Amino acid sequence: MSIVTDNPFLRLSGAVQAEGIDLGVAAHYGNPMIEQRHLLAGTAIVDLSHRGVLSVSGPDRLIWLNSVATQRLDRLEPGESAETLLLDGTGRIEHDIRVLDDGTTTWLLVEAGELPGLHAWLDSMRFMLRVEVADRTAEFATIGSMAADPAAESASVRLAAAAPNGLPLVWHDPWAVVTRGGWQYAAPEGHPAADWRWSEVLVPREELVVLVARVESADSGVAGVLALEALRIAAWRPRRATEVDQKTIPHELDWLRSAVHLDKGCYRGQETVAKVHNLGHPPRRLVMLHLDGSDTVLPLHGDEVFAEKTRPEAEAGWRVVGAVTSAALHHELGPIALAVIKRAVPVSVPLEVHSHGEVVAASQVVVVPPGAGAAADVPRLPRLGVRGL
Repeated sequence: MSIVTDNPFLRLSGAVQAEGIDLGVAAHYGNPMIEQRHLLAGTAIVDLSHRGVLSVSGPDRLIWLNSVATQRLDRLEPGESAETLLLDGTGRIEHDIRVLDDGTTTWLLVEAGELPGLHAWLDSMRFMLRVEVADRTAEFATIGSMAADPAAESASVRLAAAAPNGLPLVWHDPWAVVTRGGWQYAAPEGHPAADWRWSEVLVPREELVVLVARVESADSGVAGVLALEALRIAAWRPRRATEVDQKTIPHELDWLRSAVHLDKGCYRGQETVAKVHNLGHPPRRLVMLHLDGSDTVLPLHGDEVFAEKTRPEAEAGWRVVGAVTSAALHHELGPIALAVIKRAVPVSVPLEVHSHGEVVAASQVVVVPPGAGAAADVPRLPRLGVRGL
């Protein structure tokens, strides 16, 4: 993977560098709450220049990617955005990829930590097909925005999108609606994704200095990744680097709505996807938690979630039922989190999170319901030896 250093955004006044998976970009610029509002209004950009960029060229690129991906990509039109997952043989998530094709090259936008493994795996799968995979991270940087069209001249953020083949490289997140061939487990009424207008623009890396100069002249607003994370959590939008562990299948995160096409051809892990969706239930499910903010404790990734035991009554107490995957302080909702818990945990049962040596009360908002899956209407066969009356 290309190593990118000396990020000019980190030289902006008030910039505080993020840690962990977002090391290399700013967590915030002094006021994450105000930054959330500006980002939501479409008047601020988010520096995501630490993210990875791969290009896939060659006449067989879309057919090849379609053969290994959960999303249908062989009919992707120039300028059309898509999201896909790569699964292992048992249906567990290995990679999440944001996909954009410009008619000549397919662009894959990924987390920095995923790029080396994904690049190596794609290279190993080329066989005799006419495709070439290249790491383009040193050439292009990712900038995020919630502006309606961040690459338009009239947009308040006015991002100069790269267009190496004549078409601006702007990826629009499909999470806002259920994509063709997808499926949503969450209740459609009041789904927060309706307000999620996220886009990611590839800009020439040398353009970062220009963007920073515009921020310094107050010609454009800027927000850190803490603001983005708070809005993402509120939209129930999963992220590979936080919500996924070694056991995660797409159904648990309601990821069939944007990244899986249920009617496409074969791909690795498809049997698990079909079986769980049609006949079974995912073993775990995503919830959003409203957290008690009286102790000003914000949970960390991996903090355990406990549920109150409801039976037997003689063994009253609490048991571990899952873990927090992401947490943030939202400008309207207060402290919130995403968590993955056991499927059978009742919707109404009290929850609590143990973090920093404290116990934080939590109430769950159902994202993936306990009854998710088993979508096929399969008639029950009578047991042998049982006669109808």
